[in-house]
Amino acid sequence: MTIRTVVWGENIHEQTNDVVKGIYPDGMHTTIAASLNTDVGIEATTATLQEPEHGLSVERLANTDVLLWWGHKDHGAVSDEIVERVAKRVWEGMGLIVLHSGHFSKPFKRLMGTPCALKWREAGERERLWVINPRHPIAEGLDENFVLENEEMYGEQFSVPEPLETVFISWFAGGEVFRSGLTWRRGAGNIFYFRPGHETYPTYHDGNVQKVLRNAVRWAYNPQGTYSAIHDAPNVPVEQALEPIVERGPKLHQSGEAGYK
Repeated sequence: MTIRTVVWGENIHEQTNDVVKGIYPDGMHTTIAASLNTDVGIEATTATLQEPEHGLSVERLANTDVLLWWGHKDHGAVSDEIVERVAKRVWEGMGLIVLHSGHFSKPFKRLMGTPCALKWREAGERERLWVINPRHPIAEGLDENFVLENEEMYGEQFSVPEPLETVFISWFAGGEVFRSGLTWRRGAGNIFYFRPGHETYPTYHDGNVQKVLRNAVRWAYNPQGTYSAIHDAPNVPVEQALEPIVERGPKLHQSGEAGYK
C-alpha cells in the first residue's frame, strides 16, 4: 500500500519572480512531489493556494496520509476553514511536514499554539546541517552532516513548543545556529518541521534534502488509519460506569445529553 501524499505549495513566487521561475519552472511543489515519487512506496500529488478550496477538499484530505506544506508570501490568504480542516485531519492521524517559511503558516501556528518566530537573513550563506539524532528514521542514509552552499539564514530563538525530538541542527556562515529538524505529535498525527527551502536557491534539487523528505513521509505516515474517535466527548450514563456508583448532587446535564463545546 502506497503512502498517499499531497505536496501543498503557495505557488506565488514561481509565478512572479524570474529567479524562482528559472529554478522551479513547474513550481517547487512539483519538484518536491517528483522527488518523493522516486520512492515506490510513496504516491505524491500536488495542491496549490490558487485552486478551489486550496486543493484541499474534505474528500481529498480524508484520502491523504501525509501533507507537506510550503508557504511564504501570503499566509493570510489561506482560508481559516481549510486551516481547521487540516488541523482536524492531523489530530485524526494524518502526518504533516512543514517546510522552511511554512513556520509562519496558519496550520503550523494553529497546531503549535505559539508565535513560531525566529531570526533570519537572506544572504546566500553556507548552511551545514548536523545530524544529531543519527538513529532517527528521518536521518536514515545520511552522513553526519551535509552542506547547502546557498541558503537563507534562520537563527534561534525559534518560538515553538519543546519538540519530542531534534533531528538536525544547522550552522550558518554568519555564525548563527538553528534547530532545523524537529518533531511533535498532535493527537494521533506526527508533525515534522524541516528548515531548508528558500525559493531563490535550488534546495529542493539537492539529493540530501530529497532523501530527508522521503524519509520524513515514511516516518509521518500512520498505518493505523483515521482515528475519528479523538473528537468524541461522550456523556457516560451512571448505569454504564465500570464500577457501581450512586448518583448524588445536582447536575447540569441529563443522562446521555451532549456536553458544551
